[in-house]
Amino acid sequence: MTTYQLQGLTALADPTRRAIFELVADRPRPVGELAKELPVSRPAVSQHLKVLKEVGLVTDRAQGNRRVYAANPDGLAELRAYLDHFWDQALASFRDIVEQTPEDQP
Repeated sequence: MTTYQLQGLTALADPTRRAIFELVADRPRPVGELAKELPVSRPAVSQHLKVLKEVGLVTDRAQGNRRVYAANPDGLAELRAYLDHFWDQALASFRDIVEQTPEDQP
């Protein structure tokens, strides 16, 4: 696991950050809009977005005098690759069990 994958998982372990990430994954949003949908203050949303940006899960861009945040496909792809690795292992193990002949079973 790379450092970014570990940091991404750690960042998403926080329920508020996970909720923020889910909202910006749905569509790009400014901080104010996010704060209206969550039970936390606007400064708290900004701090959570800072963490998500540092671990590469969101990007931001200037739009007038505000910043609009969106999910970062590259950061999400790294997490997906990490989780796919475990999924592939589980499927391979399942295949091995299914393909066992009666003589191979304990």
